Amino acid sequence: MTLHERIAEGRRRLMAAGYPAGTAAFDADVLARHVLGWDTARLLARSREPVPDGFDPLFDAAITRRVRREPVAFIVGTREFWGRDFVVTHATLVPRPETELIVEEALRILPAGSPTIVDIGTGTGCLAISLAAEREGARVFATDISHEALLVAAGNARSHRVEGRVHLVRCDLAEALLVKADLVVSNPPYVPEQSAPALPADVLNYEPATALFGGPDGLRVIDRLLARTPALLAPDGAFIVEFGYGQEDSVRAAAEREGWTVRRVLDDLQGIARTVVLGRSRG
Repeated sequence: MTLHERIAEGRRRLMAAGYPAGTAAFDADVLARHVLGWDTARLLARSREPVPDGFDPLFDAAITRRVRREPVAFIVGTREFWGRDFVVTHATLVPRPETELIVEEALRILPAGSPTIVDIGTGTGCLAISLAAEREGARVFATDISHEALLVAAGNARSHRVEGRVHLVRCDLAEALLVKADLVVSNPPYVPEQSAPALPADVLNYEPATALFGGPDGLRVIDRLLARTPALLAPDGAFIVEFGYGQEDSVRAAAEREGWTVRRVLDDLQGIARTVVLGRSRG
């Protein structure tokens, strides 16, 4: 049997488990490359060769984990974000493409020189590390309440050679910080608790609930951030925060109650309002 045929078998198993054809094909290919340690070009070039020794049991195990709805990122151990690979574990959320909006906007508005950045709820560290890597003069503070998540972030910071400029702090939100930042960013928990039954199994059963759910309406953590973040900001600083589907009006209203000015709302690739850029209007 050739590699191509064996990977096709894996694809059919995923389709039989309910995955759409496109998803099944993509996942089977990613899992095969992970087991082989090959890139896409090498797999394409050698796909008609016989299956290498030792491939079958490892590939079968990976497909079985995916059949059980475990995210591919947890099976392979990494997820790409802003052009870099980040280690992920069950202690962290899987970085998502829509969160790259925060990086894109941050790089657009950060002042020149050596800005100070705070990332609240850093998880894998994908935001803090990406910003530190893109702005070599930046000093970044990244917080998380989870010790296990901070261990993951520390490893990612070392891998991307920014450990000297990304300072990891274990605390609730940013309660331990006494800085004046040019920019604060956050991808907080914002899924309403009552929405749990509607979440895909690969999210609900594998990603940490503390990083997903933001109370009954999803806004509990965002409300706390809106109240706490002004104390961290320099006079002309900005706060960029991600929120969930259908929450734009509530976030705008809550921000205005806390004295924020809504500078900009960014839509994700599906046209869904996803990220808000805030500045201070008083105080």
